[in-house]
Amino acid sequence: MLCMARKRKELTPPKRFTKNRIIIMSSLAVVASALGYFVVSAMIPANGTAPVFGLGANHYIKAAYSSRSGYTYVSQSSGAVKGVKNTGNTAADNPTYIFNKGELESIHFINEDYETHSLHNFNIDEFNIHTSDLGYFTSQTVTFVADKPGTYHYYCSIHPEMKGDIEIK
Repeated sequence: MLCMARKRKELTPPKRFTKNRIIIMSSLAVVASALGYFVVSAMIPANGTAPVFGLGANHYIKAAYSSRSGYTYVSQSSGAVKGVKNTGNTAADNPTYIFNKGELESIHFINEDYETHSLHNFNIDEFNIHTSDLGYFTSQTVTFVADKPGTYHYYCSIHPEMKGDIEIK
């Protein structure tokens, strides 16, 4: 009899779905779903409604103040980088950016206004780009699809002298 009970115990498969396993698997599914939602949401450009799977061309621009030129946007892209009209310097004040139609563009905006510690923002109305008012040494990245040919203005709503153009060809 004892031998028969052992055989039955050996033949009985272990429980695969215990209460703890179900709770853990459900929790992992919720976390994976939430993570997927936020990843896909982050891939939606400012002027779009669907995610874009690709890497945007990166453009670095900072807000700065100098006693010589006042408040300006300064390009951190070198003259060799495609998309920036430049005089050969490594930085250009209130630069004009040139984009090709249909390209995904990422603008990395940083407030480096050390002199006055003013708030600054970056806006392009036609592409629904409006950053937060950024304090000193804070940054924000905006991504958009350059889908409308023409010349558009970017600006700081706090300092009207901070402005420039983007051209989409």
